[in-house]
Amino acid sequence: MDHSLASRELIYRFQPPYFQLGEEILDQKEGIRLLDQGKALMALDIPPRFQRDLIGGRPTEVQVQVDTSNTVLGTLAASYSGQIIGQYGFDAALQRMGLTGEGLAGVPMLIDRHRVWYNPNQKDSWFMSISELLSVITILAMMLPAAAAVREKERGTIEQLLVSPLTPVQILLPKVVAMTLVILLGTALSVGLILRGVFHVPMKGSLPLFFAVTVIYTFAMSGLGLFVSTMSRNLAQAAMMIIMIMMPIILLSGAWTPPEAMPVGIRQAMYISPLYYYIEVSYGILLKGAGIGILWDSLLGLSLLGGLVFGFGVWRFRRQFQ
Repeated sequence: MDHSLASRELIYRFQPPYFQLGEEILDQKEGIRLLDQGKALMALDIPPRFQRDLIGGRPTEVQVQVDTSNTVLGTLAASYSGQIIGQYGFDAALQRMGLTGEGLAGVPMLIDRHRVWYNPNQKDSWFMSISELLSVITILAMMLPAAAAVREKERGTIEQLLVSPLTPVQILLPKVVAMTLVILLGTALSVGLILRGVFHVPMKGSLPLFFAVTVIYTFAMSGLGLFVSTMSRNLAQAAMMIIMIMMPIILLSGAWTPPEAMPVGIRQAMYISPLYYYIEVSYGILLKGAGIGILWDSLLGLSLLGGLVFGFGVWRFRRQFQ
């Protein structure tokens, strides 16, 4: 940005409710870093000679870099910014014609060039297929441990296990680990056969890192599954409770409704949804190729929240049968 009056007039047109202005940066690499971290949806790059080229009647370019890992938001941002920049160029042309009386040959042209990141063809299938996979993982991570514990209660074998020398944690841990391995196997097959084989999602990041994050997330959701098992007498009750818990988790994850479209209070409540962090990390790894250095804050949030949720589930299970 050249800090000129013309550039500030252009930036001033990017106003709410369609845009929320962020920080001003002087380095293009810093803008790309903000896009990688998911802290910015779009970066507007105004060249240093912007105002001088407009006044001198020379063509000038403005670069718009858009994160389309979220296809809906990215497409809207690119479309709206194109309209705003185009209208600004048209207004600048009219102003010059009115001042000088020159014909079209002397009218300055503002060329809008869009650069679409992470999803160049803006395919909805990339975004939606990953979102559906993460939702299925969420359901299975809650349902499988809950079903295993409730089935033990229905058969009356849970009391036999609890009177054994094993502690409740030693009883639970093999079940949770086994369910986690099943979910990891299903996730690996889904990534290879569905995401890459059918939808051709590029998988730019580290798959081992994605699976490691999936393990953390699965343990977190297993804690909710254990909590459900302590409140249910049979599988039907467990299934109904999981559906009731799943809806707010998904609605607060940002997968169905963009955070920018939510009221401020609900947007703050997103931070209590483990799926919100899991989606942020998964999109960053799979679509952006981001690593721990960029995603550390979301990873930290998922780990802390996951530890609390899993610990609460184990505590509730131990308390019921002590």
